Amino acid sequence: MQLKEHSSNRKLRGAYYTPNALAKEIVSLLDFTDTLSILEPGCGDGVFIDALLSERSRLPRNASVTAVEIDDEEAKKVSRKNTPALSVNVLNEDFLEFYNREYEKSLFDLIIGNPPYIRYQYLTTTQREIQSKILTDHGMKANKLINAWVCFLVACVQMLSENGKIAFIIPAEIMQVAYAEELRLFLSNALSKITLITFKELVFPEIEQEIVVLIGEKDSSEKGIRIVELTGVDDFKALDLEKNGYQKIQHIKEKWIKYFIDNEESETIRKIRNDDRFAKFADFGVINVGITTGNNGYFSIDRKTELEYGLSDITLPLIGRSSHAHGIYFTESDWKQNVEEGKKAKLLLFPDIPFDDYDENYKSYIEFGEKSGENCGYKCSIRDRWYMVPSVWVPDAFFLRRSNLYPKFVLNKCGAVSTDTMHRMKFFDDVDPEEVMLSYYNSVSFAFTEICGRSYGGGVLEILPGEMGDIALPKINRLDVALKKKLIKSIDKIIRSDSNIEIALDLVDKELLVEYLGMDSSVCKTCRGIWKKLQSRRLGRQAVQTIQ
Repeated sequence: MQLKEHSSNRKLRGAYYTPNALAKEIVSLLDFTDTLSILEPGCGDGVFIDALLSERSRLPRNASVTAVEIDDEEAKKVSRKNTPALSVNVLNEDFLEFYNREYEKSLFDLIIGNPPYIRYQYLTTTQREIQSKILTDHGMKANKLINAWVCFLVACVQMLSENGKIAFIIPAEIMQVAYAEELRLFLSNALSKITLITFKELVFPEIEQEIVVLIGEKDSSEKGIRIVELTGVDDFKALDLEKNGYQKIQHIKEKWIKYFIDNEESETIRKIRNDDRFAKFADFGVINVGITTGNNGYFSIDRKTELEYGLSDITLPLIGRSSHAHGIYFTESDWKQNVEEGKKAKLLLFPDIPFDDYDENYKSYIEFGEKSGENCGYKCSIRDRWYMVPSVWVPDAFFLRRSNLYPKFVLNKCGAVSTDTMHRMKFFDDVDPEEVMLSYYNSVSFAFTEICGRSYGGGVLEILPGEMGDIALPKINRLDVALKKKLIKSIDKIIRSDSNIEIALDLVDKELLVEYLGMDSSVCKTCRGIWKKLQSRRLGRQAVQTIQ
């Protein structure tokens, strides 16, 4: 993370300017009927005003723009755009202060722009206070995870006139991250129509930030939400929004990623959520993030480092990353293979005794860490003894935090631990671990994994502990032992040989979902389609970014 004192002024203002082509295409989509008052909060260099000028013939003759910009030089540039063709009133001030003064007096027919992406720690005390008030006044929690673009969006929706419209460029994380839950609910309640235009390509490649264009409308009749996916900005030329119908929006905090699936698929997911033959992952045990070492590179060691410093007595078997998990069991044989291959397969756990009583070898490795600055990271530095890793316990199973084609759910058979690259699970006393493991490898659970998780850039699927807990699993109780062994053996072989995972899904769908639970095979087919659709969309972004 770049510290505030090392950041450029432009970055501190969250000023990542919109490409001219994108601004023009967004403006071209808008209906300007009865659009007399327009607001652009944080107008930057005025790219949206230029786009409005290019569409002047479609604007009412007496339309005017209020442009707010905190930077003196940029405000002066935008002031020069005030022409007889379009009245532009430029206010050189912070939009949050403008809002604080005007929100009860001024309403706008159109609010357009690209709000600043400013992290909480870069806001001034006054800005933090105003942001907190904006969010809490609209039923949302204010915390340090909230970026400034969120409060800009909430404030601007409040400042819309009765039939007003908003068109904003915002991070794609609005679709799926947990901290935007309340924002999604707020928007679904405040707007009657929501259009989200997403992109396979990075529109802002210099910041590697996936974005969406949100067009929201107030209206007397609710139409819902629609999602349109484009490859890049050039695709706007062939875009006809009217051919894309709305789905009924659900006034809940759930992720909007689910609107990438059609109404029939959405109904299938809804029915599964309410089907008593299924439970949530969290119903089978406690799910936690893996061990937070504060410095995996230092505390995860290979055999060479272990021997060099004489650390054998204070290590635990470690499953460190995806490549360490060979099958659906993590066995002692798997672990030894990782050790022999030179992988960082051991976790250091220094004893909780006075430092003076430490073996000289332990002291030597700690001193090496201090000389190389390994102790300076935040999570290490706040500990009483930076080298004492907390919350170390041996779980029953592991689940990959980030994955490519699909996550692996792996039973722990060798007393191993994991870093925070994996989640760890401790089953409840009455749970059969093998039945839970089997219940994950099917089309329904894979579809829920994509819905519950999120694209983490480069096509990677990331899923957090709470999101893992929401994945639907079929309830399997006292499965025939012979069938269980057969399925486990088959799935393990498929994964260990890196074969097509759909072979395993076909097997479990047939044996457990259709024949054991009595589900219609069409449900499996629909869920398989959902999984592949969302997976392909995610992996497609990886391919596009690789080409770039």
